[in-house]
Amino acid sequence: MKSVTRSLRILEAVAQHQPVTVGELTKLFGLPKSTVQRTLVTLAEAGWLRANRKDTTRWEIGARVLAVRPAALQGSSLFAAAREPMVRLRDTVNETIHLSVPDALQCMVVVDRVDCDHPVRTFHTIGDTSPLHATAVGRTVLAHLPRRDVDELITRGLERFSDTTPVDPEELHAELDRIRADGYAVNRNQYRPGVCAVAAPVLDEDGTPLATVAISMPESRFDDERVPEWGRLVADTAAEITRRRLGA
Repeated sequence: MKSVTRSLRILEAVAQHQPVTVGELTKLFGLPKSTVQRTLVTLAEAGWLRANRKDTTRWEIGARVLAVRPAALQGSSLFAAAREPMVRLRDTVNETIHLSVPDALQCMVVVDRVDCDHPVRTFHTIGDTSPLHATAVGRTVLAHLPRRDVDELITRGLERFSDTTPVDPEELHAELDRIRADGYAVNRNQYRPGVCAVAAPVLDEDGTPLATVAISMPESRFDDERVPEWGRLVADTAAEITRRRLGA
């Protein structure tokens, strides 16, 4: 139990001081460097921590923490601002609505969901993760990040999940230009077969993408002619969440 307590304390310290080095944590806890390093590696292997993408000697919170974050989010300004507009959007389109947040350039994480009443519908477990380049929610975020961040993601390599996944850098940049112009992103079978989505960004005070709200549906109900309508509705919902969160 002592090692478990130590691991939790180190996890909490990383969350408070991230990105943080092994040396900084060693001084903070007065533990041997080897002990701290071993604990960090164990937590990273479990998905709770990861090396900082810009400085791999520093540690920060990983995707697993975001996966259990929804319960804490219920008291946050984002969750409080998003819930009512998401329900209204669901009632308007009768499709599943979900809210996702970015985990740096690693992935998107589903933190809330409002289900439709169709017997056949898409389902996203709270805590589900997805790649940024292959999804509407992810590309919505990428479209509002600095180009250097997008290029960094491209440098790592873009995995192909279907025949239509954008893995060519020029194709991806062109798609991000379109998203910025239209105000929403579209995913038709680019990640999961038979799953489509239309998504728009929830922005922070400085225009940084804080989250993404999306309409998700089976391909059987996807209609190209309705995309502009869905795009307008989801963009309006995202803008309302932004205003509500900022208290405007």
